[in-house]
Amino acid sequence: MSKIWILSANSSKATLFTADTPIAPLAELTTFENPDARIKQKDLVSDRPGRSFDSHGEGRHAMEVKVDPKEQELIRFAKSIADWLEQERVKNAFERLILVAAPAFLGLLRAHLSAPLDTLVTLEVDKDYTALRPEELRSRLPERL
Repeated sequence: MSKIWILSANSSKATLFTADTPIAPLAELTTFENPDARIKQKDLVSDRPGRSFDSHGEGRHAMEVKVDPKEQELIRFAKSIADWLEQERVKNAFERLILVAAPAFLGLLRAHLSAPLDTLVTLEVDKDYTALRPEELRSRLPERL
């Protein structure tokens, strides 16, 4: 069982790698996909916003959507990854976690990490390296993880 996990993520894909030692190469463990991240916002909502009447008079106006559907989908994806990592933390599957993610997605991911999981994060890299091969990703990380 590997004790160092490296998560490389963006809004549409996250890949989890393992390293047996601080200087070891990376091996892919699992991948998470979010196909909805590539869908246009207009395709995520069912129809136009609803309409409402003014409290006085006969005016009508469109009701504004309070939550951006695309942002809501990204939050759901970040939370699902954080929940999975938490389940694995409880099983003692890893001792250290390195987060490598696109800046905006890194913020969403961090917001959903539990306090015990957050203490295992030893390094954060705010770059989108999801397109890199494992050996290329490893070369962008410190020599000793």
